[in-house]
Amino acid sequence: MLKRLLVTGAAGGLGRAMRARMGKLADTVRLSDIADLGEAQPHEELVSGNLADAGAVMRLVEGCDGILHLGGVSVEDKFSKILDANIAGLFNLYEAARAHGMPRILFASSNHTIGYYRQDEHIDAASPMRPDSLYGVSKCFGEALARMYFEKFGQETALVRIGSCFEKPRNHRMLATWMSFDDFEALIGRVFTAPMLGCPIIWGVSNNDRSWWDNSAAGYLGWRPKDNAEQFRAELDAAMPVPPPSDAASLYQGGHFVNEPIHPEG
Repeated sequence: MLKRLLVTGAAGGLGRAMRARMGKLADTVRLSDIADLGEAQPHEELVSGNLADAGAVMRLVEGCDGILHLGGVSVEDKFSKILDANIAGLFNLYEAARAHGMPRILFASSNHTIGYYRQDEHIDAASPMRPDSLYGVSKCFGEALARMYFEKFGQETALVRIGSCFEKPRNHRMLATWMSFDDFEALIGRVFTAPMLGCPIIWGVSNNDRSWWDNSAAGYLGWRPKDNAEQFRAELDAAMPVPPPSDAASLYQGGHFVNEPIHPEG
């Protein structure tokens, strides 16, 4: 087990879903967010902090031997917010990791790094980035930053391009992009226990019949997702119509993110 696992963005949707599961992986789980984290469980440490505050991030990482980085802006927003949390904040995290023994990092990247690929295209980790939003661009930056820290300093990072991680798919596009909570938990475990990690791109997706992404390059980690979104197809069909073929949700892997406007400042 890890001695102390840092989870950033612990008050967000994915952070809340993983919170109760991380006690299996670490003696102590240090949870951090700018939002309220509630009451600490016996194995938890709660730390309020802003990723844009370099000093606070330096203190946050101290004593941790693993980092599950879920923090930052997770949707399209004003560039100033994305800049502080996803770009400056990530740089602060990597500098803090470098100063404190370079604990392994799982970086929550996104399918929006490649959102302009069509849904009839199948891609792998070597396919060029095609971001669909400023948010997607920030995740491209994060992957490049992690790669530079690996090449320059040996900092290991799993670049997990999360598709859609919810209890179950919420729309028809997610029949391809969905990752179950159980499969994500299993992936986190492999990232922090595998003998060798490196800096792989990993598609964060369950074993879906409709998946567009080839994960074979990360096969050496031994992660084998078990769940399949297809079990929810009938439920989705009954709840909502399938988007027409001309709709972005049916055309692009990034769905409606390709239509997001660039948000002005202010």
